Amino acid sequence: MDQIKKQESTEETHKIIHTYPLLRHSDMPESMRAETIELIVTACEKYSANNESAARIIKEGLDKRYGATWHCVVGETFGMDVSYEMKHLLYMFLGGNLAVAVWKCC
Repeated sequence: MDQIKKQESTEETHKIIHTYPLLRHSDMPESMRAETIELIVTACEKYSANNESAARIIKEGLDKRYGATWHCVVGETFGMDVSYEMKHLLYMFLGGNLAVAVWKCC
């Protein structure tokens, strides 16, 4: 019985929760990527309880900086298959399980 409790507590301590932005995929130029990540982090921290508002702020910010037709999804569980303009896609995680995807349509 004690071995089972020890094993469960060991497994719990091995869960890795990152608090920094974790970039999963991007084909953006470095300067655009850095500005986009900064915008995402700011919006998600400001609207931590409302993913819809965070997505709207991110989309509007990208539209102002890089032209129209940007799209943004913010959430914990979603799947996607998108067509996008080359060099305009970013997919990342924030705060452990919050995923953010931004892309520009042609």
